Amino acid sequence: MRCPFCQHSGRRLLESRSAEGGQSVRRRRECLNCQRRFTTYERIEFVEIAVIKRDGQREPFNRCKLLRGIVKSCEKTGIQTVRLEVLVDEIEAELQRISVREVTSSFIGELVLQHLQQLSEVAYVRFASVYRQFQGIRDFVETVHHLKENSATMGEVGSLQQPAICLEQLSPEKKAVDKLRLL
Repeated sequence: MRCPFCQHSGRRLLESRSAEGGQSVRRRRECLNCQRRFTTYERIEFVEIAVIKRDGQREPFNRCKLLRGIVKSCEKTGIQTVRLEVLVDEIEAELQRISVREVTSSFIGELVLQHLQQLSEVAYVRFASVYRQFQGIRDFVETVHHLKENSATMGEVGSLQQPAICLEQLSPEKKAVDKLRLL
């Protein structure tokens, strides 16, 4: 590894510690040539996941794009960015756990909605309005009604139960994740 400032290959390690909840190692280094300090991260390299878009095109899973959409839906809700990064970590981990290397964008959208439903109803409705391409007020009313029904159901059964999703909405990938949760 070369120094990002002078491109010299000589460096020394100053500090090493766990980062991102144990998912990576953060290392502080110092260049032996210019004495400038820089940080490197060591992460597990996962198999790349392809996302199948609505129009059939495939593109690599983009963590930053997912985080950007979630941050946008959570604006002015008081939810800290760190919590949203953890949420994206959880979604990415779920995608890595399933054996499928291609997932539909709708599957990822449903995963996000499951997590947002537990985090913030406002963020849930905002994300759903873009993801499900709401056309009018009726779509908002139906979504709020669905949220209200699920929160009543979850309140009766307990807060650890997953939100109910109609069986027709379940894709093969979603069924695989639900099977993992039952194990």
